[in-house]
Amino acid sequence: MLSCDICGETVTSEPDMKAHLVVHMESEVTCPFCKLSGINYDEMCFHIETAHFEQNTPERNFERLNAIQYENPDSKNTTLQSTTEVNSSIHSACASNFPKNSSHHLPKDGTLKHEAFHTESITESRKCLKSPEKQSGLSVVQGSIYETTYSPPECPFCGKIEERSQDMEMHVKTEHASLLETPPEDCHQPLYDCPMCGLICTNYHILQEHVDLHLDESSFQQGMDRVQCSGDRELAEQLQQEEDRKRKSEESRQEREEFQKLQRQYGLDNSGGYKQQQLRHMEIEVNRGRMHPSEFHSRKADMMESIAIGIDDGKTKTSGIIEALHRYYQNIATDVRCVWLSTMVDHFHSSFGDKGWGCGYRNFQMLLSSLLQNDVYGDCLKGMSIPCIPKIQSMIEDAWKEGFDPQGACQLNNKLQGTKAWIGACEIYTLLTSLRVKCRIIDFHKSTGPSGTHPRLFEWILNYYSSEREGNSKVVCTSKPPVYLQHQGHSRTIVGIEERKNRTLCLLVFDPGCPSREMQKLLKQDIEAGSLRQLRKSVGNLKHKQYQIVAVEGVLSPEEKVARKQASQVFTAEKIP
Repeated sequence: MLSCDICGETVTSEPDMKAHLVVHMESEVTCPFCKLSGINYDEMCFHIETAHFEQNTPERNFERLNAIQYENPDSKNTTLQSTTEVNSSIHSACASNFPKNSSHHLPKDGTLKHEAFHTESITESRKCLKSPEKQSGLSVVQGSIYETTYSPPECPFCGKIEERSQDMEMHVKTEHASLLETPPEDCHQPLYDCPMCGLICTNYHILQEHVDLHLDESSFQQGMDRVQCSGDRELAEQLQQEEDRKRKSEESRQEREEFQKLQRQYGLDNSGGYKQQQLRHMEIEVNRGRMHPSEFHSRKADMMESIAIGIDDGKTKTSGIIEALHRYYQNIATDVRCVWLSTMVDHFHSSFGDKGWGCGYRNFQMLLSSLLQNDVYGDCLKGMSIPCIPKIQSMIEDAWKEGFDPQGACQLNNKLQGTKAWIGACEIYTLLTSLRVKCRIIDFHKSTGPSGTHPRLFEWILNYYSSEREGNSKVVCTSKPPVYLQHQGHSRTIVGIEERKNRTLCLLVFDPGCPSREMQKLLKQDIEAGSLRQLRKSVGNLKHKQYQIVAVEGVLSPEEKVARKQASQVFTAEKIP
């Protein structure tokens, strides 16, 4: 039979005692003196040693009491020795053998209850000592107390009794090491360390359960992280989609604005054509007081008549400039070695109706004015007059309908009348070819000189005009028509080229942007050199990235016209490297 030192219950075997002690392990640690609870074993020991110092050390009271009453050194030594031995035995068997930091072994409150039993016994002994009736038999009473209270230490696990506390301590460490936190050095029981938190376990199954708790917690945390990550990813995707939507919306808005800007620039914004712009500008002039209402109505009537018959009213034309240049170079220009001039050309400048977009139409009028004065082209241009701008638009649309330049027609929506659409070298070529005028486009697609200049363009124009040089004349009036010159945003007409005494070349150019009052200064008998500045263009003056020219070379036969029409299905310009 085994007896529990904590509660006094008896059991029949050691396994039953272990099971009984497990019940005590699940109990709450309670102070045996003041019933304090809710703290761990270390804190309870500190509480008892500090708050119940006198109750926890009854041997000191016995020692003090014996010394005062009997002044017996032998009794004192005996008492001290016995007390020390009992105290050591109790703490060795109960406190020392139940580790404070283990959660898998004997409960901490078992020791406390054992100490409570010990303290209550000592308290009863004190009462006996303080009683006057029992003082006379002190030795007998003291012996009784020591016999009942300080009995030999008994093993709390198996009930074995040892005479000394050291023997009991060794017995517990060797026989019951599995219930302690760490086995003694001479015990070879394996220890298991938790790989996650470092906890030491003596039982593999307990460690496995402990690790499973870690894994469950980790799995739960990973699940929470996945949920959080999924939520963050969805939020990031939503933000990215919103950003992409805003970016695409902004790009679409910019594209629309750029497209509208290009439409306005090239006259494809359905804001009206030549007639609407002419009337609008004349109305502005009247409102500003620059034009009398009577003049407004007169010019309006002339415009409507010009559009109706399809012939230009001639209000922007200046004639006789080529003759005036011939006189100037013959008599005054001393710094010029030789000059080549085209056939007679009339200058046409832009009016209110085509300002900002009509340069291509005005250059065609200049080129056509030269062809009409040349008998070589009389057959294909028979009965023609200088057409007005709306008529030129209609003529180009007719050429498209015949099958010329379908790609260019598509780009301009097959419509020019009633618009302010720009035209360039391709439309001039298409129109002249439809009239059976033989011509070609030469593309100077890149710079051929320093600083972005095009000296090859000047050499080509020189070869074009100088092929008909006669003798050693300083001024050569050739039979060559003028040359249409196109670059980005503007076009002009080349009417000649001069070679100076320093061998530099200079083009003579008619610009539709130059008004009639400036061009008429060239008609004076005593032309000043400064007046030619608006005509002269040196190599350094032409620095656009690309230039195209349309050069007239004769008349096409009907068969050649058909061949050109078929070739224009895949139209390519002749490039000069």
